[in-house]
Amino acid sequence: MRLPLPPNPLKRGEASVPNWLSAPIKALGPGSVSSVLKVVLDVAYILLWLITGVLLLLVIAVIFIPLDNVNITVSGDSGGKQLPLTRTLLLFGLGAATAYFGGFMLILRSLRRIIRTLTMGDPFQPDNVRRLRQIGLTLAVVTGGVWVAQGFVAKRLAPGVMDPQGFGELLTPIFSVLIVFVLAEVFREGARLRRESELTI
Repeated sequence: MRLPLPPNPLKRGEASVPNWLSAPIKALGPGSVSSVLKVVLDVAYILLWLITGVLLLLVIAVIFIPLDNVNITVSGDSGGKQLPLTRTLLLFGLGAATAYFGGFMLILRSLRRIIRTLTMGDPFQPDNVRRLRQIGLTLAVVTGGVWVAQGFVAKRLAPGVMDPQGFGELLTPIFSVLIVFVLAEVFREGARLRRESELTI
């Protein structure tokens, strides 16, 4: 008497795939990738908040700290240059750094709120359209501010040492800003379709 052979789990030409590879990645809701991303953004937001706060305190302190016979060396491709560290120069540098980190803190704040809706499984909310537009506008202001500040430093504070940014270096930031505004329109259309489906039901 012959015992029946167990069925072969693998067909010819097929390889076994682990279950964890074939399982779909959960992008929305609790325990998803968006939940992990929310934790990362929360930590980054706290760090940026601390950095911005420290820089703001330094700006206030510089107003009252006396600066006498202090020089800084600005280095570039063509060498270095000694500059007197005046109160105006220090306030300009600290103010620019505060605005830079503060701008990205505002971007992260809006991103955290968007990711929060992803963890709830409801991304197409009208508020997310406004948040994405705020991110695009803030990113454009920060990019333009960095470009203007570097040009001012290159022409006024360290001529011949630091080169100003060219228009070609603005292509990537401008492209990023346009993508954010396009995403805002996608979310606006998704929110509209969601509202129409709710009214239909």
